[in-house]
Amino acid sequence: MYLVVGLGNPGKEYEGTRHNIGFEAIDYLSDKYNIELNREKFKGVFGEGFIQGKKVILLKPTTYMNLSGDSIREVANFYKLSNEEIIVLYDDISLAIGRLRVREKGSHGGHNGIKSIIANLATDVFPRVKIGVGAPKGDLVSHVLGKFSKEENEVLDKTLRAVTEAVEIMIDKDTKEAMNKCNGFDALKCV
Repeated sequence: MYLVVGLGNPGKEYEGTRHNIGFEAIDYLSDKYNIELNREKFKGVFGEGFIQGKKVILLKPTTYMNLSGDSIREVANFYKLSNEEIIVLYDDISLAIGRLRVREKGSHGGHNGIKSIIANLATDVFPRVKIGVGAPKGDLVSHVLGKFSKEENEVLDKTLRAVTEAVEIMIDKDTKEAMNKCNGFDALKCV
C-alpha cells in the first residue's frame, strides 16, 4: 500500500495558489483514477483506491501546511506504512513552473510542510515530487500564497500529467526509475 500526500492549505482562499499545487496534484490523481476524497480522519481528507494495480491512499492534510506531518504520521501509524511507502507532492520555489524533481530523500530546504513531515517521521528519507512554482520576484509569502498567472496556468495541466506519471512509475517500479525518467532540464519530457 502507498500513501500519496499532496501538501497545501485548506480553505477557499488558498485554492489555486502556488502553495496548494500539492492539493491540485492529488485532485488530478483522484480524477484520473476515480478515487473519491470522501473520508475525513487523520487530520485530513482522503480516499482509497488503486494506481498501477496497487492499493493507495490519496491524502490532503487539513492541518495547514506547517503541521502537515501530524496528519501523515497518523495515517502511517494506522496503516503501518514504511517511509518508502509515503510519496509527498509539494511546491518548490527553486524550480521553474513546468518542472519537477523526484527525490528519495533530502532536507526540507526551507519548506515548512516538509520540515513538519521530517519532524513527525523522524527521518528525511521518504520519496517526494517537487513541483516547480517559480522563484519569487518579491515577498516569498505573497508569491507562494499568490495565484498562478494565465500563462502559468496553461503549463499546469502538462505539469500535473508529469507529476501523475512520476507517481505511477514510483508505485509501479521505484523512485530511482521515476528520477531517471522525469528529472532533468525539461521535466515535461516524461509526459
